[in-house]
Parts: sequence; structure tokens; C-alpha cells
Amino acid sequence: MKPLRVFATGFVLHFKNLSASPFMVVTAAIWPLVYATLAFLMFRATHQAPSLLYAALGAAVMGIWSTTATSAGGAIQQQRNWKVLELLVAAPSPLILVLAPITVAIAGIGVYSIVTTLLWGRLLFGVPFHVLHPALFLVSIPAAVLSIGLLGLVLASVLVLYREASAFSQALEYPVWMITGMLIPLSLLPGWIHPISWALAPTWGMRAVRRAALGGAVGTPLLVCVLLSVVYAVLAIVLIRHFERLARERATLSLS
Repeated sequence: MKPLRVFATGFVLHFKNLSASPFMVVTAAIWPLVYATLAFLMFRATHQAPSLLYAALGAAVMGIWSTTATSAGGAIQQQRNWKVLELLVAAPSPLILVLAPITVAIAGIGVYSIVTTLLWGRLLFGVPFHVLHPALFLVSIPAAVLSIGLLGLVLASVLVLYREASAFSQALEYPVWMITGMLIPLSLLPGWIHPISWALAPTWGMRAVRRAALGGAVGTPLLVCVLLSVVYAVLAIVLIRHFERLARERATLSLS
């Protein structure tokens, strides 16, 4: 139970810390409203587009990914700036249990974007919020958030060695939300992109959220999302151990 206790304590601590950051609150709660407004206006312009609730849910999950992409890669850089990365690596707890709560808490902050986006769509554009499967919807949201957080953890683990970690993760913001179908249906994208989309857990998390709200089979996308999240966690463990060893050998933890 010790690893779970370390993870839970770290998650609560970082979630509270991030909630007190004006930058994170604006990124999570305000910026997604821009995406949502553009999506509503575009979807209203054509009768062939999906429903406005489809756009609202996509913009909300986009807010979660945007928050994670903006901050997950920079999480390690922030520990460097605070001069505590070396202490965290030397701590008795494995580094994975230190980094995982940070990236999952960053994704968790994106829950604010779900609330603000749905309220924005309801109050300003009259988007009805009617969920066909409330119980599955309440399960799908945490699964999607966790999948995005673990994808951010994989990015963070790869970037242990590199000074420009934050800039690289931000560069992935737009490509990932496009190929995971958060706003653009995958059927509109070239066929060669689909295998890449299927390998990304947020694709299945987004599909589970939409089907729980709008109708459709939720079990398969939800199960695939969870399984890929487990794969991400295992991959992150392997990568962190490898890059931590390289950073020790090259004495590049501080990069100063």
C-alpha cells in the first residue's frame, strides 16, 4: 500500500498547488473557452457537422490535453529550477512515484475545463447537456483524464535528460488533439493517421466520453483506454529508470 499512499499524497499536494496557480487556472478554465467558441461557430455553420454537445465535450477534453502538454514536459524543468530534482532522484521512493502524481494532477486540473466549457456552451450557445448514460459518463471522464496524465508522464520521462523539455511537449499539443479526434472526427483524417490515433489512449478516452453522453457502446473504448493507460505506466517506468541512469552517468540532472 505504500506506493499507493505516496501517489495519493503527491496527487493531492500537487493538485492543491496547481489550483493556486493563476497560470494553471487560466490555462485550464479560460483558454478552452476559446476552443469551444470556435468549435460552436464552425459546427453551427454546417448541417453536416456533429451536434454542439459533441463539440463541447471535445473542447473540454482538449483543455485537459492542452494543460498537460503545456506543463507536463516542464514539470521536470520546474524541479530543476527549484533545485530539488537531485534530491527527488536520491529519495527512497522511486522517481516514477514522484513524477506520476505531478502529471496526473496536471491532467486533473483540466477537469476545470470540462465544467467551464459545458457551462459556457449552455449559457451562451444554448447547448443542451443531456447524458444518456450518466454512470458510464462519470467513469469515462476519470479514465480519459488518467490516460492523458499517463501520456504526459511518458513525455516527462523521456525528457529527463533534456533542457528544452517544456518547449518540446508544447510542440505536441496541436498534433495530438487533432489525431485523437477531440474536435475533428477521425473519419475526416487521412487513413495513414488512424493507426497512430489508435495507439493513443486519449483517442479511446474521448470516444468513451462521447458515447456515454451521446449514445453508443462504451465498453470497448473504455477498456482499450484503460489497457493503453497501463501500457503507458509500464513504459514510463522503463524509460524513467533508463534515463535516470543515463543522467546519473553523465551528471546532467541539473543541466546547469
